[in-house]
Amino acid sequence: MPRHNASMVAVAAVPGSVAPAGRFLSVTHLHKAYTRTRGKAKEELKVLDDITWSADAREFVTILGPSGCGKSTLLNCIAGLTDYNSGSIVLDGNGIDGPGADRAVVFQHASLLPWRTVARNVSYGLELRRLYSKKEIAERVEKAISLVGLQGFEHHYPHEISGGMQQRTNLARALALETKLVLMDEPFGALDALTKETLQDELSRMIDRYDRATVFITHDIREAIYLGDKVLVMSARPGRIIREVVVPFPRPRSRDLTESVEFEELVSELRMLLHPTSAGSATADAAMSR
Repeated sequence: MPRHNASMVAVAAVPGSVAPAGRFLSVTHLHKAYTRTRGKAKEELKVLDDITWSADAREFVTILGPSGCGKSTLLNCIAGLTDYNSGSIVLDGNGIDGPGADRAVVFQHASLLPWRTVARNVSYGLELRRLYSKKEIAERVEKAISLVGLQGFEHHYPHEISGGMQQRTNLARALALETKLVLMDEPFGALDALTKETLQDELSRMIDRYDRATVFITHDIREAIYLGDKVLVMSARPGRIIREVVVPFPRPRSRDLTESVEFEELVSELRMLLHPTSAGSATADAAMSR
């Protein structure tokens, strides 16, 4: 099971909500708060505060922010796994009111079924839907496995492959569903640095090959820029969108990009947004040392 234990509660989408013209996914004035009891008193913990943004049908949107800012909560609201207090989420003209077949979620931990092979883990979601023939399932599984570079490992079990390959299987399971929207919650966050870079490179190559929108949660500035068409920068809790940055680098992208002056300048710009006090101190220290 995924690391989230959110119950699949209904989401109160605003009746008649529509996305802005030409926009595939629209999040509008979204508010989310939890109520907790302290003794006899009830206390409201505000998590998301007036979140508004939108995305096109093939756009890869990365959401960047400090730990605890509400990134995963926002993703779960879009997935339909968590309710919200007010606002609306509209996907392809339809308000989201719970989990749906038009979305797939990739969580940080692969959570594969240990008694199923790679291929049968990838086919699991398709089998649950009971909509496809065995032939169509096999074709989709083969395509997804090829897309993530796992050919030759179809009949291996999770304990027989590396952590990075397990996460590729997790990604293939989502891609096999061929949904309109893929939601990824720090899918590479638990991997070592080298494996993480390898999977970033592979995902970057995949972005140009599959026709769907993607929302990718991360707290890694470099990852957000390298993968994203657009980066949404969130504040500390309560989470707000403090900047929307269009990534200026064309696709396809290679690892060499991350060593360019332009890339480092954008990294510095986003770092200053996330850590303005630290950035200011670093600038002052540099000036004093001259």
